[in-house]
Amino acid sequence: MLYNAYELNRAWLSGASAWASVTAELLNNPVLPMGYHGLGPIVASALDVFAHAAAPRGKPAFDIREVTLGRKIWPVTESIVLRRPFGNLLHFSHPGLAKDAPRLLIVAPMSGHFATLLRGTVAKLVETMEVFITDWADARQVPLDDGSFDLDDYIDYLIGFLEHIGPNAHMLAVCQPSVPALAATAVMAAAKHPCRPLSLTMMGGPVDTREAPTSVNDVAVTRPLSWFKHNVIATVPLAYPGAGRKVYPGFLQLAGFMSMNLQTHLQSHYQIFQHLVEGDGESADGKKCFYDEYRSVCDMTAEFYLQTIEHVFQKHSLPKGEFVHRGKPIDLGAITDTAILAVEGERDDISGIGQTKAALKLTTGLAESRKQYFLAPEVGHYGIFNGTRWRQNIAPVVEEFIQTHRVREAAKG
Repeated sequence: MLYNAYELNRAWLSGASAWASVTAELLNNPVLPMGYHGLGPIVASALDVFAHAAAPRGKPAFDIREVTLGRKIWPVTESIVLRRPFGNLLHFSHPGLAKDAPRLLIVAPMSGHFATLLRGTVAKLVETMEVFITDWADARQVPLDDGSFDLDDYIDYLIGFLEHIGPNAHMLAVCQPSVPALAATAVMAAAKHPCRPLSLTMMGGPVDTREAPTSVNDVAVTRPLSWFKHNVIATVPLAYPGAGRKVYPGFLQLAGFMSMNLQTHLQSHYQIFQHLVEGDGESADGKKCFYDEYRSVCDMTAEFYLQTIEHVFQKHSLPKGEFVHRGKPIDLGAITDTAILAVEGERDDISGIGQTKAALKLTTGLAESRKQYFLAPEVGHYGIFNGTRWRQNIAPVVEEFIQTHRVREAAKG
C-alpha cells in the first residue's frame, strides 16, 4: 500500500507540474504584457518553482564531456566495462592521461541516490586518473529472477570489480560504502589477492557510528530492527520490472534527508523564487541543478538495507570484530599493505567526526606510515566530495595520497 500510495501521489503531482510549467511559460511569454507588469512575474516564478519541485525524475546522466588540463581540452569517454544485475562498472578516461596514470575505483553509495551524485568527484579525479565507478542499479528495475542482494553480495561485487580493473588499482569509498569497502579490502588482504587495492580512501563513512553519533545514527538505534521491517519496507508495484521485490524505497530516504534540514531546503526554494522574479535565471538554474540530482532517487533491496541498519548502526559489527563475509569473520588486522586515508568534514551532520577516522585505529596490522587523516574545515557531508572545497582543498589531498602509494611495499610488522 505504501508504494501504491506514493505512485498515485506522484502521478497527480506529475500532471500538476506539467500544468504549472505550461502556465509559467505563458505568463513569461514576451507577447503577453502580463509577464512584465503587476503580479505576472511573481505568479510565473511561483509556478516555475512548484513545477520544478513536483516534476518526476529518472536516472540522471553523468554528462562529463571534457576536462581542461593547462591550455588543452580533452574529450572524456564514458563506457560500461562490466555489467551485473545490481550494478555496472563504468569507466571514464581521456587521451591526455599519462600512460602510467593511476586506476581508481570509486565506490558510490547505495543509499537512495544514483552514482551521479558523485559527478563532481569523477569530474575532478578523471583529470589525472583512469576512473571507474560503481553504477548501482535501482532495485525496482531488477527482476526477481536475478536473485537477492545483501552486504555479502556488495562485498563480492567490489572484489569482482577490482579483479576486472586488475592489480595495483586504488579504491575510494564515499559515505555508506566505506564499511563494505574496508571489509572487501580485509577479505582480499587475508587471501593475499593480487588485485587488492594499493590504497583505500574513505570519505565521510560510518565505520564506527559510536563516535560522535548524528541524528541519522540516532534514528537507526532508537527503534528495533523489526520496526524497520514492518514500517519502511515496501513491495515494488507491478508497473516495474522488479515487481514483487521487497525494497526500501528511495522516496522514503529522500523524505528523511529533506526533513533533517527542512528549513535550509525551504530557504533554497525561496531563493530560486527570488532569482526568477529578479530575472536572474542563471542563479536559479544553478540551484535547480542541485535539486535535479538530489531528488533523483532509487530503491535499495530490503535485505541490504536491513543488514546495513543492523550491522553498521545497531551492532557495530565491523569495529567490534564481529562482521562476517560468507560465514567467515573479517579481520581488519589482515590489512598490511593497503594504505588508508580517512577524510572527514568538520560540519558533517550525517557521519560525525571520528566515525571514518576509526578505521585507522582498527587496522592494527598496517604501519602508521601508510595511514593518513584529513579533516576538511567548514565542510558538510556533501561538500566532502562535491563543490568548490572538494576541488580546491580535498581532491589535492586525495590525489597526492594516491600518487604517494602507487607501489606496493613489503609489509612491515
